[in-house]
Amino acid sequence: MNIVLEGEENDTVNRRYSICALILCTLLFGQSTLAYAFGEPSPEETREILQKSLSIVEIDHEIERIAVRQKELNQQQEELNVQLQEQEDQIHIQQDRAGAVVRSYYTGERDSLLMTVLGARSFKDLFILFDYYQIIIGRDQAVLSKYQDRYRSMKETSTKIIQTTTELEELKTNLVSQRERVVALQKEVDGQVSASGNPAAIQKLMEELTIYWENVGIYEVKRYFRALATAMQNLPQFIQEQNGGISTTGTAYTIRIGQDDLNQFLREQNPIFEDFAFQFDEDRITASGQRDQLQLSIEGHYTVENEPQNSIRFHVDKLVFNQLELPDTTRRMLEKEFDLGFYPQKILSFVKATDVSTSKGVLEVELAISF
Repeated sequence: MNIVLEGEENDTVNRRYSICALILCTLLFGQSTLAYAFGEPSPEETREILQKSLSIVEIDHEIERIAVRQKELNQQQEELNVQLQEQEDQIHIQQDRAGAVVRSYYTGERDSLLMTVLGARSFKDLFILFDYYQIIIGRDQAVLSKYQDRYRSMKETSTKIIQTTTELEELKTNLVSQRERVVALQKEVDGQVSASGNPAAIQKLMEELTIYWENVGIYEVKRYFRALATAMQNLPQFIQEQNGGISTTGTAYTIRIGQDDLNQFLREQNPIFEDFAFQFDEDRITASGQRDQLQLSIEGHYTVENEPQNSIRFHVDKLVFNQLELPDTTRRMLEKEFDLGFYPQKILSFVKATDVSTSKGVLEVELAISF
């Protein structure tokens, strides 16, 4: 993996990352002799400590993301409250005007006006009075329409405030939960490090892992996800060009994608997938590969989603980086940032997906005509 840095100091940092990666991989892949020197814990015990340490780092980032989102929502809520107050003031003005219009119809004032028009003594008077009548009626309609628009706008703003309030409450609950997780994990890690034969060495590894992950690891993981998301945009065209990729029975359609065909497609899209492959099993999809000192494994499944549009959405159930499983917060962040799904209506515009399943070596999507 290549990191572009400038100057001698950056060269030193680059070498440090490379050395760090080598030490970590050697340790985690069970080839370390340091684990038995100085009474240190076994590689498996060390891996567990490092995994928890990495989870703490990632959950801390989730807490930061929550805090940023909270700040955005608080500001949005303040702006919406100001808008709502302005709209309420306007609605009172329009309400009075609309009320006057409605009362005029209810008391028959407009009927009297119409009778005046109909009672004109000449065609010239008729046309003049009728023009006035249309102007008055038009203004009535404009007043009522403006009232309806103001009322609708006020209701929409009020709904947005309720949604924002709900999301803020959910964020607060999530924030408390994540902080509790960090405290619990930190307590476990501190206890395991203290109980190890060489706490200083373990602490050093944890620090090096954090530096490596934040400066190299997360960017490499995102690089794979970004490449996958880009490739999936071209999947509909690939399916259309495949012989037997789409079959039909009456009004039902089926898309079948073989794992070998998919892997070949991905390698044609980006050379990064030369050492990376998908595997389809019963209700499970695994994608894994290794390049240089980086080892990545993604396990997940597809579901049919109808909001905001019909799609086949990929969910990350497990994410392992250099034999260290990353927490759910990282999986959700990557799912949100990168769209690994695909959209059947880009293949056939008149259908929608109704079911998706995987079996040994095959992914199948059931489609039905969308009315």
